[in-house]
Amino acid sequence: MKMKKLVLIFLAAALVQSCSESKMDRKGFQVNEISENEDGEKVVGLQIDSLQFETRPMGVLMTKNRVHRLTPIYKVNYNKETGKPFTGSNHFHGKWERESNDGNNWNNHIMPGFEALYGYNLVNISHYNNVEHSQNEFFEKPVLLRTVYYPAFSKDTLNKMPVERDYYMISVYDEDSNKDGFINVKDLRRFYLYDIGGNLRMPLIPKNYSVMSSEYDSDNDFMYVFAKLDKNSNGQMEEMEPIHIFWIDLKSPEKTGIQFKTK
Repeated sequence: MKMKKLVLIFLAAALVQSCSESKMDRKGFQVNEISENEDGEKVVGLQIDSLQFETRPMGVLMTKNRVHRLTPIYKVNYNKETGKPFTGSNHFHGKWERESNDGNNWNNHIMPGFEALYGYNLVNISHYNNVEHSQNEFFEKPVLLRTVYYPAFSKDTLNKMPVERDYYMISVYDEDSNKDGFINVKDLRRFYLYDIGGNLRMPLIPKNYSVMSSEYDSDNDFMYVFAKLDKNSNGQMEEMEPIHIFWIDLKSPEKTGIQFKTK
């Protein structure tokens, strides 16, 4: 009975969060000058050289390696009615039902060894090295981050073995791919691999795809990523474009391939 109550509470919380996300979707921000022509049609002009908007840090994230700490950076928004500023907050994906006593303890994480961060108008991640006392940001300019996978601070196990990750994976809208003057969820969503110091290593999914969702294969410690091919190269996902499935070997994430491809 207690377990049923927990499940109901979890589902209710997820529903509230889902409704909140849909009402206040990741709006993004303007990156090009926008004007109207004589017919009142929107005209996208030159790229804005300097993106001027307020940002605020939100907490410090503990990675498994005590040398490396992360700080999420959010765009400051203003309530249209009151004029008061507000930011998004740190939320974490989880699948607590995967925990068990058979050697698989994921500590409520979406995958063993990873915590997965998301938040409204999350525009960058700052990395700090506690030994070198140095700071660097993952992206040179503001972007719209969807999910940040980083090494979990807890002691996770998979098949009775400890799992420790030494890299980050980030899904992000980092380009005005559809050329509408904004970086937002209408653009292509990319997926990148970063080393433990916050330096870009490689795209995990080719840049002419847009990431949709993912699944985890605990037997192989693989991540499967569902992505749409931008077949007509217009920089946005469309209903009839093909969906391909990529695999990523989380033991060695440079190893990737295609699990399924439309013939």
